[in-house]
Amino acid sequence: MESSEEKVVAVIMVGGPTKGTRFRPLSFNTPKPLFPLAGQAMVHHPISACKRIPNLAQIFLIGFYEEREFALYVSSISNELKVPVRYLKEDKPHGSAGGLYYFRNMIMEDCPSHIFLLNCDVCCNFPLPDMLEAHRTYGGMGTMLVIKVSAESASQFANLRCVLSFESLQSVTRTFPMDFVRLDQDILSPLAGKKQLYTYETMDFWEQIKTPGMSLKCSALYLAQFRSASPHLLASGDGTKSATVVGDVYVHPSAKVHPTAKIGPNVSISANVRVGAGVRLISCIILDDVEIKENAVIINSIVGWKSSIGKWSRVQADGDYNAKLGITILGEAVIVEDEAAVINCIVLPNKTLNISVQEEIIL
Repeated sequence: MESSEEKVVAVIMVGGPTKGTRFRPLSFNTPKPLFPLAGQAMVHHPISACKRIPNLAQIFLIGFYEEREFALYVSSISNELKVPVRYLKEDKPHGSAGGLYYFRNMIMEDCPSHIFLLNCDVCCNFPLPDMLEAHRTYGGMGTMLVIKVSAESASQFANLRCVLSFESLQSVTRTFPMDFVRLDQDILSPLAGKKQLYTYETMDFWEQIKTPGMSLKCSALYLAQFRSASPHLLASGDGTKSATVVGDVYVHPSAKVHPTAKIGPNVSISANVRVGAGVRLISCIILDDVEIKENAVIINSIVGWKSSIGKWSRVQADGDYNAKLGITILGEAVIVEDEAAVINCIVLPNKTLNISVQEEIIL
């Protein structure tokens, strides 16, 4: 039963620049947690999910990025959600649960009755209120979100954690004299051994966002979720006064899309993008300030900030989210000249391509 005295705190682990290197070249100048999926920062999705938790008092982001990299976002999201969001910088990596221990006094300052622990690079529907209700029913100290996988793929998920709800962080962490705490071995295993750890199974989607390919897949999952959760965020159009829109598409209000363009499904268009006449976009993320000229085609690709895609050019890939070259990635300020084709490639920032390339990493 929910109590009026109850306070809930959420802690979201965001990692740091020495983590998530598989996300390059998209994380060279933008922290991975701020990379947009379905038009919103990666970390925005778990943060907005936390807003649905009853009696939420505060959200902490813990990582070892510089504070200035998160300052603007934290200020903006705090005002938007009307919930205090605070970034706490670790002086060094303290282990998968070391940040909880290191900042335990700040996290426990208001004596929260429950704490949610989330990873920002997990994509799911975040059923947090249902988890909290289940946690109260179980009466244990921890409840972990789980998903059933096949026996063949189980080894891939052995060390992954998703969402945790701890009733008393202090009683768990006060036993650790060191400043390096492992979530799996030092917290979860002992709780399970004492029969104080329970699971809450989700039947919905659950993915880890470790690579650019998975970010494209997860953007599609979030766009599909918008259909029921936030339909106002999805674009519409029939090709008369606005572009033809097929399936789930997000278009930033500042973007300019020609009425003869055809967009979707699974397309996210960011701020100040210019899409020319006859352009076709399918399963792609177009980042800020990109120009896509007439009759260009982009399929299964991510186009980096301030890039330019020439007339009648093609940027595409097979769409294998797990393969190294399964999607085409253009880094920041890449120029693809007219009629060039870039297929199954990764292109680092500030490159100009005036010939067609296929299955290459352009350094």
